[in-house]
Amino acid sequence: MQQGNIFRHWIVVLFHVSRICSLAAAQVVYSVTEESSPGTTVGNLAKDLHLNVHELETRGFQISGPNTRYFEANAKTGILLVKDRIDREELCSRNVKCSLEVEAIANSPLNLFRFEVKIVDINDNVPSFRIPGIVLNVSESAFPGERFALAKAYDADVGSYSVKGYKLSQNEHFTLDVQNGGEPTMSADMVLQKALDREKQPLIKLTLTAVDGGKPPKSGTLQITVNVQDVNDNIPIFDKPLYKATVLENTPHGANVISVHARDLDEGLNGEILYSFINQDNDNDVDKFSINHQTGEITVKGELDHEKNNAVEIRVQAKDKGVNPRASHCKVLVEITDVNDNPPEISVTSLVNVVREDAPLDTMVGLITVRDIDADKNGVVQVIIVDSVPFTIKNTYKNHYSLVVYGTLDRERASQYNVTIKATDEGVPPLSSTSVITVHVSDVNDNAPRFKEPVINIFVRENSPVGAVIYTMTADDPDLDDNAKVTFSVINKNHKNNIIGSVINVNSETGDIVSLQSFNYEELNTFQFKVQATDSGVPPLSHNVTVNVLVLDENDNSPTILAPYSEHGSVNSESIPYSAEAGYFVAKIRAVDADSGYNALLSYHLSEPKGNNLFRIGTSTGEIRTKRRMSDNDLKTHPLVVMVSDNGEPSLSATVSIEVVVVESTADIQTQFRHVPIKEDSFSDLNLYLLIGIASVSVIFLLSLISLIAVKCHRTDGSFSRYSAPMITTHPDGSWSYSNATQQYDVCFSSDTLKSDVVVFPGPFPPADAELISINGGETFTRTQTLPNKEKVRAMVHKTQGGGDQMFDFLT
Repeated sequence: MQQGNIFRHWIVVLFHVSRICSLAAAQVVYSVTEESSPGTTVGNLAKDLHLNVHELETRGFQISGPNTRYFEANAKTGILLVKDRIDREELCSRNVKCSLEVEAIANSPLNLFRFEVKIVDINDNVPSFRIPGIVLNVSESAFPGERFALAKAYDADVGSYSVKGYKLSQNEHFTLDVQNGGEPTMSADMVLQKALDREKQPLIKLTLTAVDGGKPPKSGTLQITVNVQDVNDNIPIFDKPLYKATVLENTPHGANVISVHARDLDEGLNGEILYSFINQDNDNDVDKFSINHQTGEITVKGELDHEKNNAVEIRVQAKDKGVNPRASHCKVLVEITDVNDNPPEISVTSLVNVVREDAPLDTMVGLITVRDIDADKNGVVQVIIVDSVPFTIKNTYKNHYSLVVYGTLDRERASQYNVTIKATDEGVPPLSSTSVITVHVSDVNDNAPRFKEPVINIFVRENSPVGAVIYTMTADDPDLDDNAKVTFSVINKNHKNNIIGSVINVNSETGDIVSLQSFNYEELNTFQFKVQATDSGVPPLSHNVTVNVLVLDENDNSPTILAPYSEHGSVNSESIPYSAEAGYFVAKIRAVDADSGYNALLSYHLSEPKGNNLFRIGTSTGEIRTKRRMSDNDLKTHPLVVMVSDNGEPSLSATVSIEVVVVESTADIQTQFRHVPIKEDSFSDLNLYLLIGIASVSVIFLLSLISLIAVKCHRTDGSFSRYSAPMITTHPDGSWSYSNATQQYDVCFSSDTLKSDVVVFPGPFPPADAELISINGGETFTRTQTLPNKEKVRAMVHKTQGGGDQMFDFLT
């Protein structure tokens, strides 16, 4: 007893092991009988497909494809259920094998599962004959063994439930010969067993019963009426009972298939034979052929299609022309061979319309089924993608394929792809078909905003109104929607004591740069900041650009008269000797303008009393000199008004009054020392540079004279080229400009101690680390060596000798 239990245990173990191995090696296959009630359990998909039951509902697990009418899946349990009535005969006709390929789809990620459901036949159809009865005319001279073809019974069921036998009602003359020797269908012949005697029994009624293989079996009947005829005692005999022929599908009408031949030993009309088809069950396939009644030649009459029927069985009858004709029959089996006349059919069973542009390789885009109903190589299909696209086709199962990502996607280069799929069979010649699948690419934030220029220069006029839009920032982002929505911001507002935040504001939405104050060129002529453009993607991407704001100068500053003539409202006095020659130096007016460029280019104009034309002024130098010698008619005192004008639009000006007194001799000329008004402010850097310049003037002046003498003694005029500097500067207009960037001072004095004035004023400064040399007619030697310092002092010495000036320009 115990050994028996152990034996049964090992049998169960081996059974499960073999089942697991078979499942691992083959596709999942279920079986269900036809006509099963809706809700009948077919199998456990979750278990057989190794799916997590708890995730089925969230992943949208469901049956898809063309067979969703018959099956459904319980998303909670993973059980496959019958959904609708299944009629095997309707689905598979009389095919022995009947199965449905069913697909199940689960999302997140997208997975396709395929399995097969075999439809098991039940005995739900009875055998039947297409006609209710037949009439046979049999000669009484018929010999025992003569055969009579009977109509075939049809049963919609297949296999064991199809027609398995025939029975003939009890009689003494006929027996039944059932034939099932490998032909497509089972047939029955009625064989004469005992000679007929028309005088005893002219009419015989029989019943043919067809029985299927069901348990219990089902049956159908056919009524047979036998009319016993007399005379003709020989029947036509065919050369062979079975003829076989092969014909190509799509063979044209009238083409010869095969010829049958029969002989009749009788003479006369009893020996003449007529051939015809026996088509008692009105088989449409037989109607596609015709037979020549005289010759027995069988030709094509209709359209032959291998895909619908690959073989046709024809029964040919040979009947003589006797008064009581006798006949015999044979079988003609016509095999219809395949021709490559059907192109492959491409169908898209599932498609993901939108794919992210950052989708990884092998991301599934769509599911494709390719079908070719031809046979053998004519039905073998190769599937390719025609165009060069970042996708490829992969075969997943039999004639099922998947479209997957095969390369890098970039929506900015291509927002959609029209993927042309071509399926070609292996027939001769090959046939093909194409299908175009449109795949849209969705945007990913993979592009940062970009400014058109790396540096943006903005020119804005001085004194522009507050709140004006001085520039509008634009940035391009090739992405879409929020990924391309750009906002702007200043990223260095804390720079330079937050000067940027107090000067301008950037509208984050429009990119408008708005001035928060009116610009003053003299206080701030340029400033720089950075603007960041950021998109609204996740994560956001940004790009920076440097913005330079350049303030354009406006003529909003009048010229300023420099000391010693800068006392506002006072009249300045100068003395000249009566013996002064024409061109005698009287005074030099200097002025500065806080503006720049042409707005700071000054010109000098002299106004004298009417009738007095004694003095002139250099329009660019500001030097007042005599035009002619004095005469006895000239006044002793000459009031002069000097007007200094800039070249701005409109021009601004300033005036100074000078009273020139004529004395008898140079001994009477007294130098009037004027003190430059000193502000009450504390000691400033300007005063410090002034003292340094004055203290350095004498030393530098002496060194310059010694250098000049040495050069004249040892060098020709051309030898000064050795002292050529990187930049040569001159002073053609005699004007001086003021800049807060550097401090520069000009020192002017006369060779006559009684006429010497020291004037220090600021002016423009050359670039750092540059050497400037200016030579004017051999009497003026200017050498400037700049120092790499932020604070620089420039001293210019004007020495008057014999009515002329010598100018030396020094830098400390």
